[in-house]
Amino acid sequence: MSPFKLLAAGPMFFVSSWILMLFAGIVHSDVGIRPFGYVTSMVVTIGLWLVIGPAIEAVSRGSRKSHYHD
Repeated sequence: MSPFKLLAAGPMFFVSSWILMLFAGIVHSDVGIRPFGYVTSMVVTIGLWLVIGPAIEAVSRGSRKSHYHD
């Protein structure tokens, strides 16, 4: 991973947390949750990134290998 990709991921974390907080506030009555604040949204975003990040990396590595046949 290049340092520039890592630097770009930082601001996206805060944007993702903000968007999650907004959507949780919009759909809270339909989903049956209480709206939550930005700090809770940041914790949830960290959890999602820790779970989904490695899965995306594994899928992308697997698909790259299958495209190149010798």
